[in-house]
Amino acid sequence: MRKEENKDEARTGLFCGTRRGFGFVTPAEGGEDVYIPESETGGAFHGDTVAYRLLGPAGDGRRALGRVEQVLTRGITELVGTFEPYKKNGFVVPDDQKLSFDVFIPAGQSMNAVDGHKVVVKIKQYGGAGQNPEGSVVRILGHKNDPGVDIQSIAMAYGLPQEFPETVMRQVSRIPTCVAETDRQGRLDLRETCMVTIDGEDAKDLDDAVSLSKEEGVYRLGVHIADVSHYVGEGSPLDKEALKRGTSVYLVDRVIPMLPHALSNGICSLNAGEERLALSCLMEIDASGDLISYEVAESVIRVDRRMSYTEVNGILNGCPAEGEPLDGKEAAGLPPCPAAIGDMLREMDNLASLLRRRRHERGAIDFDFPESKIILDERGRPVAVRPYERNRATRLIEDFMLMANETIAEGVYWQELPFVYRTHEKPAAERMKKLTVFLTNFGQYLKGQPDRIQPKEIQKLLDRIAGTPEEALLSRMALRSLQQARYGTQCLGHFGLASRYYCHFTSPIRRYPDLQIHRILKENLHGKLDVERMAHYERLLPQVASQSSVTERRADEAERETEKLKKAQYMKQFLGEEFDGVISGVTNWGMYVELPNTVEGMVRLSDLEDDYYLYDETRMELKGEQDGRVYRLGERIQVRVIRVDMATHTVNFIPCTGEEEQDGEEGRHEADCQQ
Repeated sequence: MRKEENKDEARTGLFCGTRRGFGFVTPAEGGEDVYIPESETGGAFHGDTVAYRLLGPAGDGRRALGRVEQVLTRGITELVGTFEPYKKNGFVVPDDQKLSFDVFIPAGQSMNAVDGHKVVVKIKQYGGAGQNPEGSVVRILGHKNDPGVDIQSIAMAYGLPQEFPETVMRQVSRIPTCVAETDRQGRLDLRETCMVTIDGEDAKDLDDAVSLSKEEGVYRLGVHIADVSHYVGEGSPLDKEALKRGTSVYLVDRVIPMLPHALSNGICSLNAGEERLALSCLMEIDASGDLISYEVAESVIRVDRRMSYTEVNGILNGCPAEGEPLDGKEAAGLPPCPAAIGDMLREMDNLASLLRRRRHERGAIDFDFPESKIILDERGRPVAVRPYERNRATRLIEDFMLMANETIAEGVYWQELPFVYRTHEKPAAERMKKLTVFLTNFGQYLKGQPDRIQPKEIQKLLDRIAGTPEEALLSRMALRSLQQARYGTQCLGHFGLASRYYCHFTSPIRRYPDLQIHRILKENLHGKLDVERMAHYERLLPQVASQSSVTERRADEAERETEKLKKAQYMKQFLGEEFDGVISGVTNWGMYVELPNTVEGMVRLSDLEDDYYLYDETRMELKGEQDGRVYRLGERIQVRVIRVDMATHTVNFIPCTGEEEQDGEEGRHEADCQQ
């Protein structure tokens, strides 16, 4: 009886469309997405907030079934696409693959766009019942083949704000470019403390510095974060714009910052040799890796040296004596390393290893899938694609930032302050059940009931399969079985890190939750979190957490889409050529193959003409009906590039037969797939 009442209850959520017409609703209250058939979408577009009802419960690996009852608010009022003339009128084909329609452009509403122009369209009528939406062109971005227009189109399609409003820039113009004497008053003076920043070679917004000393077996670790909140007051134009953006977005050829460059690359960037205001988390850690005590302090700092991951990694793999050039090809041409900094970095490496081991002991999960590094020429054309691999230096910084984030979150939790936590909830029981069944096919297992799986069990699985042929396969399946991390006002823990307390404290230049957290911490330091201010934050923070989660997902999707675009462009030159790869996904419409350079393409079932293949969801494999040939997730495979679709940013492969492998050796590429 209770299920029937819940089934009939009206709910709200965010509609996510697909190119094929059906969609999904993400419930506003959280939980698994609800499947909406094409006949039940109720005229909803991707991004709309809708009222919906459940038509059937989830079960047997299927999502719950629903129907859109009403569109509450439209999520898309403008879209980006390619103009195609039609008689005196035209159509715009949306770039967003989640939109299943073309927009009709009446005569006189095209701004004289020509075939192939990338345009912004304002929707005037949303259509429905077989009728296309109607709109007018409000901006021409340029021709689709013009340099930079492709990335610009994606940025516009995702609603990423490009320019800062005039009110924001007026506020920025009044911000000082150096630290004033009055700014130093009342702050902990750490200008004589040896500290460094460690970032990528091309990083410009340096918002974290680290320091370390060791006395009588106790590590004194300092994580010093740019005090952005000193310059961005609550409710100011800068603050409102930062919340609207939520995060900086790192596209392949540009950064769309959360804050103007005068802040992110200027007064809030911890440039070496320059005084800067910071919020410092000063931790004492014993030889076992346990936190003894900590202090949060407003500080004034001066970074001794700006270091790159390459330079630090070279030092940790054999630091030269003072005044000598760094060893190793990677570090060639860099200036010599002062002995004091080299010693500090080696001690940092020891502490980082200790902290990493402690996290591993408690069950933190470390999925080490390489990210992509795409090199472009001056016209924005991709000339190389390769994995961006972690090293000792990147891990060192990760370890210290994790420690600071956990320390801050736990301290605030026990003080019972209103806060924005970074939460990663435990996996859904249904997903864990499916994963467990899948693992048994490979002689693997997870201990515990599906609704009570602990992160340590997943970590043990990763340890057991390390170095085995099925490592990539099972690691991916485990990752896909987990929830998506988000921001929230309740301390629900971080499953992936096996941490009861976690937040984002370390990047206020590029993430709004960090900026908001700094304000709360500083008010608490000054004793200003009275009943009125506590109530203020209780009202404000749920919206901050929700907005930050939404903008984070938007940024992730835009970043992935620009990567797909440039990877597709890169692979066009290899049509007909062969590569070694690994099957990274198997579906009922084909299989995905990932090359060692991180490019992923699809082998469509319709392109497999040697047999009729059946999809086995339980084993995640395709099996030929006639000859029994099996394609299994994680299997190594040689493929040939047969198609690159620039409209959808996709690459299509076909498996090479034994005969083709013999005849095609000259066209075969090495594993890194680089020129």
